[in-house]
Amino acid sequence: MLEIKNLHAKVGEKEILKGIDLTIRDGEIHALMGTNGAGKSTLSNVIVGNPNYEVTEGSIMFNGQDLLAMNPEERAHAGIFMSFQAPIEIPGVSMTNFMRAAVNARREAQGKEPLKSTDFLKVMREKRKLVEIDQKLMNRSVNEGFSGGERKRNEIFQMAMLEPTFCILDETDSGLDVDALRIVAEGFNKLRTPETSAIVITHYQRLLDYIRPDFVHVLIGGRIVKTGTAELAQQIEEQGFDWIKEELA
Repeated sequence: MLEIKNLHAKVGEKEILKGIDLTIRDGEIHALMGTNGAGKSTLSNVIVGNPNYEVTEGSIMFNGQDLLAMNPEERAHAGIFMSFQAPIEIPGVSMTNFMRAAVNARREAQGKEPLKSTDFLKVMREKRKLVEIDQKLMNRSVNEGFSGGERKRNEIFQMAMLEPTFCILDETDSGLDVDALRIVAEGFNKLRTPETSAIVITHYQRLLDYIRPDFVHVLIGGRIVKTGTAELAQQIEEQGFDWIKEELA
């Protein structure tokens, strides 16, 4: 599904990614862990096409397409979705209208007819139940007045509506209490299929107790320096990253 080779990227004059190699196949969940500034969020922003990040070397292929040749909208229409660390408010745009525009834009890109209002509302009701998000929030502006947990739950709701094939959860567990974390993770798990894959970026083991990764990668200094199974995340939870840095020294 996703193949990254020798990826280098910078912000301004500062190089952040210094040679990332990563292959993600259909149905796989890959967790990215690492210290602050290691390049985890930079990698996710490069994948979705954030223009603030410049790729200086390397390639990213997504289902046979050159991802770096596509603009952010094309990447989203191709099936890439990112759940943000800190979802922003969009005053004056109701959740319902926002989602209808997003869903129908993707359908148009796929050559499909837009959903009629009655059909759209039916789909929205079904998807809303997956993440236990209150109907009252659908009448508010996007994320306006939402708690931290509601914002993160709303991100998973948007993912459910758009049905992407590749998802990036960028520190979705940040700021969530145990109950909110469980609801968000269970919502994500319900959306998984053998054809969907994901990158889960986190600092903590607790999210990976709910979303069980196939592989765990450690980023330090803009490179993947260690790869393992879910047990690697548990070892990091217990010992931190210093033992990995010592191995590299």
